[in-house]
Amino acid sequence: MEKENATLLTEFVLSGFSYQPEWQILLFLLFLMLYLITIVGNPGLIALICNDPHLHIPMYLFLGSLAFVDTWLSPTVAPKMLVNFFAKSKMISLFDCKIQFFSLAICVTMECFLLTTMVYDRYVAICKPLHYPVIMTTRLCIWLLILSFLGGLFHAIFPNAFLFRLPFCNSIIVHHFYCDIIPLFKISCTDPSINFLMIFIFSGSIQLFTIFIVLVSYTLVLFTILKKKSVEGIRKAFSTCGAHLLCVSLYYGPLLFMYIRPGSTQADDQDMMDSLFYTVIIPLLNPIIYSLRNKKVIDSLTKMLKRNANRCSFFIKTAHNCTG
Repeated sequence: MEKENATLLTEFVLSGFSYQPEWQILLFLLFLMLYLITIVGNPGLIALICNDPHLHIPMYLFLGSLAFVDTWLSPTVAPKMLVNFFAKSKMISLFDCKIQFFSLAICVTMECFLLTTMVYDRYVAICKPLHYPVIMTTRLCIWLLILSFLGGLFHAIFPNAFLFRLPFCNSIIVHHFYCDIIPLFKISCTDPSINFLMIFIFSGSIQLFTIFIVLVSYTLVLFTILKKKSVEGIRKAFSTCGAHLLCVSLYYGPLLFMYIRPGSTQADDQDMMDSLFYTVIIPLLNPIIYSLRNKKVIDSLTKMLKRNANRCSFFIKTAHNCTG
């Protein structure tokens, strides 16, 4: 009877962040600003890459794909989080919960694979520069992007299948600002140990596999850089890899703590802070880090701004002459 009643639960309450009431407006404005910068910066980077023929190379194809994933990821979480700052009811339906977590799982996993693909691209560019055009062909790049998407889709399907077969009866309150899988396990009225194990296996295998490739690739890159006699070559290599290495470090840290730590003893507030980092902060930082540390992107942005300024100046002069 208890299980039958549990299956009737079709809505949950997202508890959101714990904060003092006087911080409500300030936090809302802060997260709104971060969200707006994210949904402007990432599509802007995509447009910049598409419009500049000099950026039509594998490195920027992967960077544009990463920006696309971040553009997809941020609206999956941020709008509901912002609405809940002032909403009287923080309810979310079971169907919306499924869609939100499914979309989030695809984006997070795709980002892992894309970051790994970008590391491989840098490895080939630095360690095998003469073979780069032969290895990093358009065909290979497209296949790497397709496999990244399929990997994200595959990884999203299985946790969803395990999660939403569970009955929920302990509570309808999800201690999170979105429908994450671990807080949902905690309110299941059955033992979720096997589900935790499956998450550990699936998420752990993907993260450890991609981290292994990152570490091996950057180790080989480091050896190649140290062999270089040219100071300019060393500087250029470090500049090229520095931004990506920073993004990889910032991205994998919270994920490792969230999904492949033993058990689930971490506090709910700490879980939310870790999730906030890779769902809100990282999509904001990626276009900023890659743009500020990439000379080609800066040069392309400067040229585009000059072209637009010249066009505006031309239209203003034309309008002035017509009215005169």
